[in-house]
Amino acid sequence: MQIPGPIRAPTWVSTRRLFEQKLADIHKCTDLNYLKQVHALVYKANLQSDLFVAPKLIAAFSLCGQMTLAVHVFHQVQEANVHLYNSLIKAHVQNSQHLQAFKAFVYMQQCSVWPDNFTYSILLKACSGKTSFQLIQMIHAHIEKLGFYSDIFVPNSLIDSYSKCGLIGVNSARKLFTVMVERDLVSWNSMIGGLVKAGELKEARRLFDEMPDRDSVSWNTMLDGYSKKGEMDLAFDLFQNMPDRNVVSWSTMVSGYCKAGEMDMARLLFDKMPVKNLVAWTIIISGYAEKGLAKDAIRLFDKMADMRLKPDDGTIISILAACAESGLLGLGMKVHALIERIRYKCTTHVSNALVDMYAKCGSLNKALSVFNAIPRRDLVSWNAMIQGLAMHGHGERALQLFSRMKKEGFAPDNVTFVGVLCACTHAGFVEQGIEFFYAMEREYGIVPKIEHYGCMIDLLGRVGRLEEAFELVHSMPMEPNVIIWGTLLGACRMHNAVEYAEQVLDQLVKLEPDDTGNFSMLSNIYASAGDWDNVASVRRQMKNTGTLKPSGASSIVLDDEVHEFTVLDRSHPKSDSIYQMIDGLGLHLKQIGYVGKAYC
Repeated sequence: MQIPGPIRAPTWVSTRRLFEQKLADIHKCTDLNYLKQVHALVYKANLQSDLFVAPKLIAAFSLCGQMTLAVHVFHQVQEANVHLYNSLIKAHVQNSQHLQAFKAFVYMQQCSVWPDNFTYSILLKACSGKTSFQLIQMIHAHIEKLGFYSDIFVPNSLIDSYSKCGLIGVNSARKLFTVMVERDLVSWNSMIGGLVKAGELKEARRLFDEMPDRDSVSWNTMLDGYSKKGEMDLAFDLFQNMPDRNVVSWSTMVSGYCKAGEMDMARLLFDKMPVKNLVAWTIIISGYAEKGLAKDAIRLFDKMADMRLKPDDGTIISILAACAESGLLGLGMKVHALIERIRYKCTTHVSNALVDMYAKCGSLNKALSVFNAIPRRDLVSWNAMIQGLAMHGHGERALQLFSRMKKEGFAPDNVTFVGVLCACTHAGFVEQGIEFFYAMEREYGIVPKIEHYGCMIDLLGRVGRLEEAFELVHSMPMEPNVIIWGTLLGACRMHNAVEYAEQVLDQLVKLEPDDTGNFSMLSNIYASAGDWDNVASVRRQMKNTGTLKPSGASSIVLDDEVHEFTVLDRSHPKSDSIYQMIDGLGLHLKQIGYVGKAYC
């Protein structure tokens, strides 16, 4: 008798089953080569029209930024359902193709496929900013007509989108919030977040106090609003009452005190943080750097490096921006050295931040070295280098770089022309500057902004062409601001143009009636012209305002530390030694017969 062999399980598995296993997580795939292989297998198995497979492929191609392939997958399906349309609309939104998203939405309805609650929530993500307000209203009308309010996710999305449209949008969000029958935590947090963004902190706090339940988002949203507004006393009271503080809460407080200039309080909270992440380190180091406190910034930067905290693009760019703002070249170089030591792979954004930092700190050779080493320069790279050369008086080199930029195929933008006009101003290239100014709109379609007019007025004013400068001011399509008139007043002082100065002062008084600095400059112009009667008149006028001219400040960098001084300032720890030196210099100048020029 033959004994039968053991029964084995069949080795075959259905094609459908294999693909379901392979495609289970394909919508999260970011490997384009692997994705294309799977797509080929889909074709081989004749599953390109499958309503389970197609949405996953569209999502995957969207993640890889391959929208042409995503659209191709969509069109392979003969009878698309609402889920497939939602996948395509979402893909367009994720890739910032907002117009195409709305076109797909219209096409969907033309094909008699009606949107569901998810469709509108996806579309709302394509709407942000004041320009989208009417579009959001249109979507709101559709939602109301089709009765999708029952899904709380939909009105919550509307509140969030309205809140990104400024005060007018927040008012609409508030009306919607008021009529909502059911509200969840997201509803309350979205509404409070919108009010905070619009600067309506009192109303936001009133809603916050009315909340039936709060989570960390609720507390941190209010905390962020107070901190950004500089209301640090209110922020601290709220912080103390928080039931649970997370790293976001602590970081928000540290950031608020840094912005308020209260570095002692910022450091106290930073040191007390139970957990410090890279964001917290970035905030405190940048805060010290912005205030010119290089030693503290460098000490903390070294401590962060010792802790093996690897910086990311955000950390590096933030610290370098702070160095550029305050002129802390030492710290900037330290950051650059760390980048090279750990062989950090610099993105173009990081390289641009290095160029900007070196340029603003006056280290132009270093800036050019970094600039020339950028493998893929973008327009920001060129603008940073052009502006750096221009602001340090290398006008001719800046214009040469501008020509090179155009030859390499980069089209200038309005920021480029600020640098170009600044270069012409510092180099005294008046005719070239005028030509560039009028070429902006004629050749590049860039409408000059107020900063471009400011550069031109400065250019004309420096060489004494005040009549042309005044004509340009009066031809401006926008109202001249304080900077424009101040630039003209400076030009009037340079060339002792008394009549023009009086006209300018009339405008400045309307804009800044309490600024005695303008009267002081006019007084100096009269003094230079020998008109002592008007000097006395202006001085009386200054006295009658009841305000003092703000003291000018000078700053120097010594041993990686920024020292700031004002007139009769004794706040510096070495002020006694400084004044002894000044007195000694004064005596020496008298001995050699020097007589200073007096200004009022």
